[in-house]
Amino acid sequence: MILQPVLLSGGSGTRLWPLSREAYPKQFLALVGERTMLQETWLRVAPLATAPPIVVANEEHRFLAAEQLRLVGVEGAPILLEPVGRNTAPAIAAAAMQALAGGDDALLLVLPSDHVVRDADAFRAAVATARAAAEGGALVIFGIVPESAETGFGYIQIEAGHAEAGQAKTEQADAGTVRRVRRFVEKPDAATASGYVDDGGYLWNSGMFLFLASRYLEELQRYRPGIVDAVRAATDAATRDGDFVRLDRDAFAAGPSDSIDYAVMERTDRAMVLPVDIGWNDVGSWSALWQVSGRDADGNAGHGEVIAVDSRDNYAYARTLVALVGVEGLVVVETDDAILVARKDRVQEVKDVVARLKAGDRSHAVLHREVHRPWGSYDSIDAADGFQVKRIKVKPGARLSLQSHRHRAEHWIVVRGTARVTRDNDVFELHANQSTYIPLGARHRLENPGVDMLELIEVQSGDYLGEDDIVRYEDVYGRA
Repeated sequence: MILQPVLLSGGSGTRLWPLSREAYPKQFLALVGERTMLQETWLRVAPLATAPPIVVANEEHRFLAAEQLRLVGVEGAPILLEPVGRNTAPAIAAAAMQALAGGDDALLLVLPSDHVVRDADAFRAAVATARAAAEGGALVIFGIVPESAETGFGYIQIEAGHAEAGQAKTEQADAGTVRRVRRFVEKPDAATASGYVDDGGYLWNSGMFLFLASRYLEELQRYRPGIVDAVRAATDAATRDGDFVRLDRDAFAAGPSDSIDYAVMERTDRAMVLPVDIGWNDVGSWSALWQVSGRDADGNAGHGEVIAVDSRDNYAYARTLVALVGVEGLVVVETDDAILVARKDRVQEVKDVVARLKAGDRSHAVLHREVHRPWGSYDSIDAADGFQVKRIKVKPGARLSLQSHRHRAEHWIVVRGTARVTRDNDVFELHANQSTYIPLGARHRLENPGVDMLELIEVQSGDYLGEDDIVRYEDVYGRA
């Protein structure tokens, strides 16, 4: 039977980006190692998969998701675009319908793409253990053997009873045993969480599942038929744009918003759980990232160029050099458009900063400076009245639309690679340190005929510099 991973990258859940919470989910960042969390999620299960992954992504992040997967060898994977957020139950339903569209059933390995799993071999072994129960019709969730009384996770109580459940960690060494779920428990307070860990019959809820696509839809139809109806209507009316499957906005938005736990797992009698000890963390905050990162002798961890002097137990994420002197227990995040400095024990309060940004209608709350497009990306470096400067990257073989502007002219300076330029009736190539001028109203196109990334600096000048000042004449990406 086909085993098909479902990578949930819709952008729901906690963001780690310091201010632009709605713009840059953590799954698209290289937080632990050189690859992004989305890439690591796929590579972790690629040896098990017998079909390309189904990716569920937010409309705004579609090109970012596609490009990151392409870089790790994934071509032609269907990417389902959620027009609005409706939580995990509808997202997984859309993936199940996509999997069944070919006529055969499939085992869906449902994975949030923003988790850390340190022991990939143990996780793959757990999937193999859970497979028989899932093929038999169970909805299997992977339960994490708790390491501490964590209040940020939901819990799963094992039906087998305290004595047997208390052996979960020992039995995991022997690949574990799939058990029935007694109940799901919401995030507890500290005292309750401590009691759960002492009891031994409780596991952390990982949000990772294995089940038949058909079985999930049957259970969802039984308990939340409105979700099935809405997602089916959105799928039937979906449009295709290359590998992107655009779910119909009106139909999808009309359906209920529910998590898979609430919609199905807490109600069904087919819920099973496999205890696993795989070095898992959902990295819900910068302080959690500190926990899963390698640390120096003073407890400092970081990403990028960080120098720590007489400093302890800090986490720093740096794009440029960050120096820590005489500080303890801090999170310092330096990005292109924002800097976050917070105590580790209060870093979740960044949401209050975001609320102030939204109240002030500040773009930092919704936009990241680097914007991804199907041909590459652009980064707004500087702007003021009458001008804007961008750094543009064009992927090998890609090209922008043939277009013109009513309100601005452009200067292009090639920094790296080869640019093929169309300007009205002229077509010519530019190389590093060469430049050209695009007058206002000229029909023009930029493309990369080479095998390396094309990078250039674009200086725009005019009385209006908005992204909607584009008249497209030809576009390989189907945009008007």
